[in-house]
Amino acid sequence: MTSHEYEKLMAGAGVRPSPVRLLVLKTISEARRPVSSQEIEQRLETVDRSSINRSLSLLADKGLLHAVDDGSGAVKYEVCCSAGCHDRHDDRHPHFRCTACGRTFCFDNMGVPPICLPEGFEAHSVNYVVQGLCAVCAGKPGR
Repeated sequence: MTSHEYEKLMAGAGVRPSPVRLLVLKTISEARRPVSSQEIEQRLETVDRSSINRSLSLLADKGLLHAVDDGSGAVKYEVCCSAGCHDRHDDRHPHFRCTACGRTFCFDNMGVPPICLPEGFEAHSVNYVVQGLCAVCAGKPGR
């Protein structure tokens, strides 16, 4: 994605595309897997932690980022399938956390099984995480 495309994506979600926000969104997109704020901070050495965290919070609130609690103790972020996806609830997919290397993988080509909630309950998000060994740590060819 180009800087102009990131700017357009942000503008479509009602976010002013500041230099830090653009860097954060680009860094997460280029990672091609969910990453923590600490990983983003390591990649963006010239940007302070508070600016990164404010950007993450805003981008997640506006539906541009999906926050994943993978059980590692650090929330991971990934770019949503489309701008504002949280409003349409179409970013529900499982994640996999490798217990050996700690990496988290996004399986956006799989769906989360439907859950029948009792009458009156309304789901706003789903956190579906599988834990185990990734293909590399298991010594098997794969992703």
